[in-house]
Amino acid sequence: QLQLVESGGGLVQPGGSLRLSCAASGFTLDYYAIGWFRQAPGKEREGVSCISSSGGSINYVDSVKGRFTISRDNAKNTVYLQMNSLKPEDTAVYYCAANLEGLCSRNTERYDYWGQGTQVTVSS
Repeated sequence: QLQLVESGGGLVQPGGSLRLSCAASGFTLDYYAIGWFRQAPGKEREGVSCISSSGGSINYVDSVKGRFTISRDNAKNTVYLQMNSLKPEDTAVYYCAANLEGLCSRNTERYDYWGQGTQVTVSS
């Protein structure tokens, strides 16, 4: 069974940190670009960050630049999203997705596999 599984979400105070993980099972992530998306209640899903299959191309939405870092460990078949200096507006369900084209895109339709999501809540 091919699936992505996110973990690492939780409740954190403003200014805190979390590291999300996106682990693949049933397939290797080596050839996939991996995107992190988030969706807050009543809002559309937005692209947060993406890393290409080679790791040579990385991008972030403006609101998280300087605070979030995406990385991949192909040996562990896992992609990470390190989130620092978290703000209440970062509260959302975070999803990872895999794109076999190997290139980053904010178009959700370009992604072949999605995880089930992990909740991140930033609140005092």
